[in-house]
Amino acid sequence: MAALGTWLSIGVRRLHSSAVARAGSQWRLQQGLAANPSGYGPLTELPDWSFADGRPAPPMKGQLRREAQREKLARRVVLLTQEMDAGLQAWKLRQQKLQEERKQKHDLKPKGTSLRNPLPNQ
Repeated sequence: MAALGTWLSIGVRRLHSSAVARAGSQWRLQQGLAANPSGYGPLTELPDWSFADGRPAPPMKGQLRREAQREKLARRVVLLTQEMDAGLQAWKLRQQKLQEERKQKHDLKPKGTSLRNPLPNQ
């Protein structure tokens, strides 16, 4: 009976595709590539077909989605760059005001200078 149980357990196949799907993803990430080899590139980006007369095929849903994602990312980059520029400009203005205040404080005459140096008319 034990031999029959062993034979049944050998006959069961367990397939796991999650590790196979991620095979090499760490290496690709370290090389600066996408984790998924079909994440971008000509096979992903270019159309699968075109009309016989040379007209391009209409864009597919995936292409439109990727284009929208790229546009959203580009808009965010522009927005963040503008915020950084505005922040740097505000910081420079603050630094200039602080320097002017320090200069004004430094240029003030100390108390008692008129008593030490009498006026020549008297």
